[in-house]
Amino acid sequence: MTGQTLTLAKALGAGLYRAMTDDDRVVVMGEDVGRLGGVYRVTDGLQAEFGERRVLDTPLAESGIIGTAVGLAYRGYRPVCEIQFDGFVFVAFDQILSQLAKMHARTGGKVRLPITIRIPVGGGIGAAEHHSESPEALFAHTAGLRVVSVANPQDAYTVLRQAVACDDPVIFFEPKRRYHLKGEVDLDPVDPLPLDRARVVREGTDVTLVTWGGLVGTALDAAVAASDDGVSVEVIDLRSLSPIDHDTVAASVRKTGRVVVTHEAPRQAGLGAEIAATVTDRCFEYLEAAPVRVTGHGMPYPPAKLEGHYLPDLDRILDGVDRVLGRVEPFVPTAPAAPRSGAADARPVEAVAR
Repeated sequence: MTGQTLTLAKALGAGLYRAMTDDDRVVVMGEDVGRLGGVYRVTDGLQAEFGERRVLDTPLAESGIIGTAVGLAYRGYRPVCEIQFDGFVFVAFDQILSQLAKMHARTGGKVRLPITIRIPVGGGIGAAEHHSESPEALFAHTAGLRVVSVANPQDAYTVLRQAVACDDPVIFFEPKRRYHLKGEVDLDPVDPLPLDRARVVREGTDVTLVTWGGLVGTALDAAVAASDDGVSVEVIDLRSLSPIDHDTVAASVRKTGRVVVTHEAPRQAGLGAEIAATVTDRCFEYLEAAPVRVTGHGMPYPPAKLEGHYLPDLDRILDGVDRVLGRVEPFVPTAPAAPRSGAADARPVEAVAR
């Protein structure tokens, strides 16, 4: 066992270094990944070590980065693409959905595109829209892609190496608010958890709390706070968002009888809905209460000064735990009342809604 204390960002860099050392077909490409070492310095030192032919500074064109990677993978390389910020990946959405996700099926299984796309995601760093997005549902809905999210330095190192070695295209989410999180990293782990497996990071008996990425730390804090009130919360880091390890989630819910799902993305059609629906399908007779979701709001990401009101935090997650325990009444939004017919002060429904 060889262990080091690394930040999540440094663990990602160590994972890339090891992947490039182990396989000379691995190339790193993206905007400012070479000389600058990436905007978060994840790729710092890689170009000096492996040269400009394997660590490529690209033009500011995400569709060109992914399109070039598709061609390289078709010729036998294993590209690792960095997208500087989550919202910038939408420019490359056509390449990812129309080419990357479909090439294996389109060729009848003859062609694989082992491309890893690293995307810093989520809020909590004082940035605004296009720099604080949570687009996981868009990619998880797309057949042909693996989607993973890491929450700690060990997974950053291990899962990135697994993603690069995988023959499927992998969308690799990195919570930018956790880049400075430190932890012990085993550089030669024995029997690491498979790429598509969730992890129970805290055991409990009363409530199952499911999350991933940047909110795992917040969920653990909530579990500690709940324990002070006599509530035992089991926290699951989903890790793989496509495919989802529903077996691990279901096993936990059958034990606790209650589930809360929290994520930064908006509630509407988010992954929390899929998890809640599957839990209901698989664990209906075990549930003591309906699943609860604690999510971002149905609006574009707000200005930096308001992100604290948008992102799920300790208090909102604990409120979700209280709701699933029946300690508080669930919030049910109501439509505005219709004006009384003939009333002098009657206003249009639209005005009442405002």
